[in-house]
Order: sequence, then C-alpha cells, then structure tokens
Amino acid sequence: MTLDYRFFISNSFAGLGIQLGVYQAYIAQDVVNAWVGSLPLSWTAAKSVKKNVKEGTVSNQATEFWTTHRNGEVKLRMGESGPEAKPPLTVNQMFTSAVERFGNYNALGWKEGEQWKTMTYKDYYKTCRTAAKGFLKLGLKQYHGVGILGFNSVEWFIADIGAILAGGFAVGIYTTNSPEACQYVAENCQANILVVENHKQLQKILQVQDRLPHLKAIIQYKDELKEKKPNLYTWAEFMELGRDEPDAQLDDIISSQKPNQCCTLIYTSGTTGHPKGVMLSHDNLTWTAFVTGKDVSMTDADKLQEVIVSYLPLSHIAAQMIDIWLPMKAGGVTYFAEPDALKGSLANTLREIRPTAFMGVPRVWEKMQEKMKSIGAKSSTVRRKVASWAKDVGLQTNLNKMELKPLNFRLAKCLVFRKVRKALGLDRCTRCYTGAAPITKDTLEFFLSLDIPLFELYGMSESSGPHTISLPDAFRLISCGKVIPGCKTKIFNPDADGNGEICFWGRHVFMGYLNMPDKTEEALDADGWLHSGDLGKHDQDDFLFITGRIKELIITAGGENIPPVPIEDAVKEAVPLVSNAMLIGDKRKFLSMLLTIKCEVNNETGAPEDELTTEALDLCRNLGSNATRVSEIAGGRDRVVYAAIQDGINRVNEKATSNAQRIQKWTVLEKDFSIPGGELGPTMKLKRPVVMKMYKDQIENFYKEPLSPT
Repeated sequence: MTLDYRFFISNSFAGLGIQLGVYQAYIAQDVVNAWVGSLPLSWTAAKSVKKNVKEGTVSNQATEFWTTHRNGEVKLRMGESGPEAKPPLTVNQMFTSAVERFGNYNALGWKEGEQWKTMTYKDYYKTCRTAAKGFLKLGLKQYHGVGILGFNSVEWFIADIGAILAGGFAVGIYTTNSPEACQYVAENCQANILVVENHKQLQKILQVQDRLPHLKAIIQYKDELKEKKPNLYTWAEFMELGRDEPDAQLDDIISSQKPNQCCTLIYTSGTTGHPKGVMLSHDNLTWTAFVTGKDVSMTDADKLQEVIVSYLPLSHIAAQMIDIWLPMKAGGVTYFAEPDALKGSLANTLREIRPTAFMGVPRVWEKMQEKMKSIGAKSSTVRRKVASWAKDVGLQTNLNKMELKPLNFRLAKCLVFRKVRKALGLDRCTRCYTGAAPITKDTLEFFLSLDIPLFELYGMSESSGPHTISLPDAFRLISCGKVIPGCKTKIFNPDADGNGEICFWGRHVFMGYLNMPDKTEEALDADGWLHSGDLGKHDQDDFLFITGRIKELIITAGGENIPPVPIEDAVKEAVPLVSNAMLIGDKRKFLSMLLTIKCEVNNETGAPEDELTTEALDLCRNLGSNATRVSEIAGGRDRVVYAAIQDGINRVNEKATSNAQRIQKWTVLEKDFSIPGGELGPTMKLKRPVVMKMYKDQIENFYKEPLSPT
C-alpha cells in the first residue's frame, strides 16, 4: 500500500522559476469547434440530463464493504445524518447537475498560440457523450478499461469521463511507464481501447500490442499519425465515429449505472512489486468531491468561479480529484499547463492564469524556494535587508496566529508579500497545498514567512485522494491537518508515544484491488477499516502527524524499532546541502546513511547532473569550499564539506532517544536520486529496495570497517 496522496511528479523539475516560457499550442480551436459545433444536445440526451440528476440507486444486495470483481458492488459506509447520509450519485448525475447549474460557465481552458481558448460545461458534457459513443462504436465492453497514456489535456479529461459514461473503466497510465509496465496495466484491466498522447507513447503500445488480446483500438490525441495502421485513429477520426451514433444505447448504459459500482482504476506505482489496480466507485469520486469541496470552502461558479491549473500526473488520484472532480462539483474552470510545466514553464502559466487554489508537491515548492533565494542573493543590500525584515515579521505573525495583524505586518505585506505573490502567479490564490511526500519544515517556514501558508494534505489512492486536510483556520507546521467531514481516523496498536498504524473509515475508502483478494484483505479489515501502512499520531487537538511507514520500519540487530523518515528529515534540515537521505540499519548492529547533494537536473531527461545548484554553491562558499560539482565532494574529496555534514549529523545524534538511533556512518553518493535513475517512483517516493540493491557495495563497506565517518 502506498502513501500516494501527500503527491507525484513524472519528470524533471529543472528550470521551475520566474522566467517567461514559450507556449506550444497543442489543441487546435477548429478541431474543438468541430467536436462541439456539430453536436446538438439531442432530445434524448436533454431528457437524460434531467433524469439523471436524481440520486443514484444502490443495490440492496451488496452486503460487503469490498470486492475484487470488475462487475462487483459494495456496501456504502453511509450514516444517518451529516455528510455520511448524503444520497449517492453516479459520475453522470454529478456532471448533469453541473451542466444544469453552470452550463454556460467555462469548464476547460487551453492555450492555442498566444491565446487561451475555453469550453463551457454544456459543450464539455456533449463532447464526453460523443466520446462515450465513439468508444462503444469501437467495441468497448462494460467493465473493460480505456487506458489513457499522456500529459494532461482536454482530450485526457474527455477520454476519462467518456469511458465512465460508456460503462467502462477510466485507467490512467504513467507517462514514464516502460512498454512492459503499460502492458501489465492494459492486460490487468482488460483494456479494449488505449488513448495515447503522441508518437513516443504510441510506440510503447505498438511494442506490446500483440500481447494484449482484449485491445480493439488505439487513439492518438496529439500530433499527426506518422503511419496508418489498422484500428489506429487520430482524435478527430475517433470523435467522428461517435458524432452520428444514436443516443439510445448510451442512455441505457448510463441509466443502469449504480454509485456503488467501479468506474475508475488507479494503479499504484508498484514500488515493491506489480502495481495494484485500486477500484474506485462512482460514489467514491462524487462523495469525496462533495465533502472535500465543502471542507476547503470552494465557492460555486455563480458566486466566484474557482480557477485550477492542471499539470500533475492524471494517472494519480490526487490530480484527478483536484483537476476533474472538485471543479465539476463547484463549476470551476481547469486550465492546462504545457507538457514541460515541471521543466520550467509552470511559473509562466501560473502568472497568466492566476489560480484561486494551487497544489504543489514538495519538490515544486522547493524549486520555487531555491529560485527565490537565488534571485534574492543577487539583490542590492537594501533590498535584501527589507526582504529579511519582512520575512521575520511574516513568520512570527503567522506562527502566533494573530487575527489582528500588527502595523509592521501590514507594511511588510505592502512592500514585499504582495509583490512576491504576483511574481509567482499566486496573487489571488487563497489556498496553497502540498502533499504526496513529506515536506521540510524549512520550506514550510520559508513560505509562511512570505505570508504563503502551505496546507498539507494526506491520503492515498485507496482513499480516493484526501483523508486529512490542513485549513487556514486549522493548521500546524509538519501536520497533515484534520480528517475530512464524514470520515474517521483510528490509530491502530499505538505505542507509549501514541504512534500506531493510521486507519481510515468513510465513503472515500476504495472498493478493493482488481483481481487481488489477498491484497485487499490485507488492506481492509473485517470491520471495513482501511489500514494505510503509515505510522502516525494525533496531538491533543486531533491534528495528524505522519511518523513513518510500517514496511520501512528498521529493526536493528538489537531488536530496536526505528522509523527512518524522521531521522532522514532531521538530517536534511540540519544539513541544507543534502538533497536525499536514506537510513540503513535493518538487522544491522548500527545505523548508517546514504546521502546525495543538491545538483542541477537535465531539462530534457530529468536525470541529475554533476553541477551543484545555486543554493548548494552558496552553502559551499559559506563553508569555505570551492566545490562546484558533486564529484568534487562525493567520496570524501572535500574535507570542508564533509566536516560540515558530520557537524550536522552530530547535532541530529544529540537529539536521538537512544544510542541505537544514532547515525554511526555515512557517505555522499556520486549522483542524486531520480525517477530516470530508478531510485524514485513516479510520485517521487524513495524506492528503498532499489537503492539497497544499487548501492549494496557502499552499504556493505559501512559494516566491514571500524566505526568512523567515511
């Protein structure tokens, strides 16, 4: 099981900064006009809009909280009052309700040349219905997958929802997947249709096509086809298939759908084995969107329309919930960033779109922090002093939660904070979130000092996204906030300090893993509680704090249980030069650690380079080191830097609760961990077994030599 919502990254973060980017148009407006202009909402479809706004019908035959069968139904965790009692809805029912309320409001936006183009909710729904009829025409069978492999786009959304309306499963596939990984997902969900972005992704599918017996068609939604093949369609050709199809078959399928049936599969990253297909029901998506939207105070479009930027991988539930389902619930508008958003163009998109809410994984916020520090270092002495004063004021005011802001804070806001927000494109953003991985206290305090509090989220694919959320009036540094309304948290088998396994209860809990009953029974206990595999505890005010993962727990040769993440985070905080840290010590006599140094990342490949980042260079200079490359530091080549790292580790060791929790040996590796290198998964999660195998020689050396820093 995976800690998959605190978030994800598919490629390089290099260049994420304040400079302007050049946009590449990737959806032609005349194509969209062709999709929509000739798609009158038929009388049958119009009637279905009205008919399907009613609450969904749930089978009374479902008696179990879980199933692993593709056509299975589950018992919903409903209550007698409050959010738990909200009548369940299908995706179509939520969508048609949005069309009735917000039909003329913009739903989607994308860039064509230098102009932003938009699509209304009415046209959005029409187009999804056309796509659904196109899928049926191509032979999509009920409870079979439509795999989607590509970067966020209008077509991605339409394929996803079209698959659901047609009675299939919407299945996102990570763009970083190998052909074999794509094959596994497509085979596991019995995909009838695969939708790919471009020629690069198409080639992956063509390599394994002969091993996919259920596959009937492939659709490429971007760029021209380089060669024609049987059952291979452009997006325009595909949409043409559904345009003239009658509505009767689709309407019958939609009418037969139940909220407690599966509509979406989210595949885990497969850090420790084959990915698991997380089955999410209509109710999982619609109910979670309802309670989360209400919890974070999303405003309906007829009052003040919410604006979202879509750029994080849609193969992950967090991006789907934030980009697709939450906006649909409130009539918000989602704009699509460029495919190279995480390589530099995101900052420009944010300034143009000015979102009202923004979700960034820790690495995104860290890159912003590094860029601002780099720019600040080049400012005049006066500017630096004013900025430092303002940040001190901002941090103390926010930490003290002062409702009546003092005069110096208001002055700092006028001189510094507003300008920073505008430069980042966050000047009208009322909620900035972080999740998918732990974020350092240093980064949280940096943005808090600029009056940009980052609200942490926590959840997983198996909880349809969020389980706890930090809010403006309820947050603690390093906490993931409080449980969302209508859900419950239980700490299972807590120790003397209150640490135990975090368990979830609520209508956001998934149906089961497709075709994996054993894995499902491991995740869901007899009473229906989802066991996350994460360790955590509550404070006296019920704020949740994550302290580690059960599977990552180190049990030393002496029998002491040690969660590695808190120690790794402490080292990164004590030694800002460190990018990644991995604690070693399972079945060993003492703890050791592998460290990497902050370095530049290749814009095209996402691979780490040898050159130090600007922040790392400044840190080295302050230490008295002239190092400019990782290779000048690794392996003990720079004694000054090694002495500084040892000093930081000594400070961490001083706070250790026992001698067994002290880091006795460590070394700096030649390159940073990365997705292309295999050390990190698609969500930037550390693949510990992979790292152990890759660096087994260095690890064994720790335990061959006497106890002293390397």
